[in-house]
Amino acid sequence: MARIGLDPEGKVVNEVFALIYAPGRSRDRFPENCVTVMESEAAVLEGADPKKNLYPARVIGPSRSSEGFRLYYLVCWLDDEEE
Repeated sequence: MARIGLDPEGKVVNEVFALIYAPGRSRDRFPENCVTVMESEAAVLEGADPKKNLYPARVIGPSRSSEGFRLYYLVCWLDDEEE
């Protein structure tokens, strides 16, 4: 799913746990203002709230888009809920 790769030598982008605000879950990239980076998988699972459209995920980012936005790319959702 991820469109960018990780450079093990670099510190520009990282794979992190995050809560993602997403009214729908069909996208695979999210602007920075929709992503809350968390310390651990347990923290994102605890903070998830589908009623508020907050879903736990593993993402890569932030990466600068060609339009100048900072984006995070979905690696995987961490819950079992499917839409």
